[in-house]
Amino acid sequence: MNKEFEEKLKEFKEYLSKIEYLNCASSVLYWDMRVGAPKKGMEYRGEVLGYLSGELYKLQTSEKIKEYIEYFSKFNDLDDVTKSMVENVKKQYNETKKIPEDRYKEYTILTSKAENAWQEAKDKKDFNIFKPYLEKIVDYKREFISYLGYDKNKYDTLLDLFEPGITVEKLDVVFKEMRDSIIAILNKIKNSSVKVDKTLLTKEIDIERQDRFSKEVLKKMGFDFEAGRVDETEHPFTIEFGNKDVRITTHYFKDNFISGLLSNVHEGGHAIYEQDIEDDLKGTLLATGVSMGVHESQSRFYENILGRSKEFWVYFYPILKERFKEYKDVPFDEFFKAINLVEPSLVRTEADELTYSLHIIIRYEIEKMLINGEIEVKDLPKIWNNKYKEYLGVEPTNDAEGILQDIHWAGGDFGYFPSYALGNLYGAQFLNKMKEDIKDLNSQISKGNLDIIHQWLKENIHKYGSVYKPADLIKKVTGEELTAKYFIEYLNEKYKDIYNL
Repeated sequence: MNKEFEEKLKEFKEYLSKIEYLNCASSVLYWDMRVGAPKKGMEYRGEVLGYLSGELYKLQTSEKIKEYIEYFSKFNDLDDVTKSMVENVKKQYNETKKIPEDRYKEYTILTSKAENAWQEAKDKKDFNIFKPYLEKIVDYKREFISYLGYDKNKYDTLLDLFEPGITVEKLDVVFKEMRDSIIAILNKIKNSSVKVDKTLLTKEIDIERQDRFSKEVLKKMGFDFEAGRVDETEHPFTIEFGNKDVRITTHYFKDNFISGLLSNVHEGGHAIYEQDIEDDLKGTLLATGVSMGVHESQSRFYENILGRSKEFWVYFYPILKERFKEYKDVPFDEFFKAINLVEPSLVRTEADELTYSLHIIIRYEIEKMLINGEIEVKDLPKIWNNKYKEYLGVEPTNDAEGILQDIHWAGGDFGYFPSYALGNLYGAQFLNKMKEDIKDLNSQISKGNLDIIHQWLKENIHKYGSVYKPADLIKKVTGEELTAKYFIEYLNEKYKDIYNL
């Protein structure tokens, strides 16, 4: 390329860096709001975030960025990074430009207040406290869809924000295949003679010891504590301020240490992804995970495929017994069965690996109906409870363990939930390829060599950030299109062994 092109590209990256700076500032304020900000400061914090969102809107929709898009769109021989940078910025510009600035700013202020209202509603187990905020959020989402447009289904517009290329039409097929397979395995387990003592996981362990052990596991996984930290919140999450500052939060329970541990492992998977992104992608808006589905593939790979595997615990269980004397007399096989217990439950974050996707399907179906105007917010508690009874055979006794259990809707994240189930599919497909590339993978895990996993994920997935679209990345890594068969095979093999099916 000529000198003019190189200078223009440098200018473009400098401009995009301003957007990254604003995103970073907003993320820091959000992290502080969830981790330590005083309750009385929430309203003003929402106003600050609203102002920053307005400034971000101006940068994303300016005539200057339009000029950059038009200039670089003329070239057909751009390298992969520059091509993706231009395509992503153009997509974001077109989406953002269609939404009036004042409505975008008001929406941001609303969601920051809604998250605080959700927390209060959950604490008091009263959906009515949160209901007026959620009604406004849903109204905004329907309004934004009218600006953005849609083809076959309004919900497709929201899906595309988190998983480009995924549609209701595709998800309905994939989720049906998953659901049928899960139910088939579940029915076999119900008829199994294998007994699992779930009380093994209710031994009381003080939070300080849990925290120390969890951080040992995170370090072994490859989490860089010099480029990240761990804090406690009601609802665990991961947030990044560039690849040198990636923070996770967790929630510990004295009588359920495995919950806090696997929460750390899950969020650690997200964080390692962000920490591994190449430094050269700074200033391109590509220095982040490519999609929520691929992001969830990393967190759920670490949490379930690795964190609940026999090989993982062959290495860590002796260490755990040293740290937690409460488990010194518990046989390995009994412990392993307990952490892989299959038992339909009310709370998504505490669901077993097999039935977890049913929780996602429930949310997916509710969101589709809500966004398409088939149901209204006031109907949600009843619909939620009925679906849980129908799909999982359990029914919430209060709003906290039912409709209020997730923070996602308070943040306006409609279209996000399917990413969790897609993450399961991606993760199993990556595992299949990883086993082809690393012939003694299970043996290495049993020896505690988790770095071999970290390096494979880094080289094949993490370092690319958002350079490749999800479908292109899956094909690049595995040589195949997305398929559910590897996840189904994984589930069948795993539970056949545990439950003697």
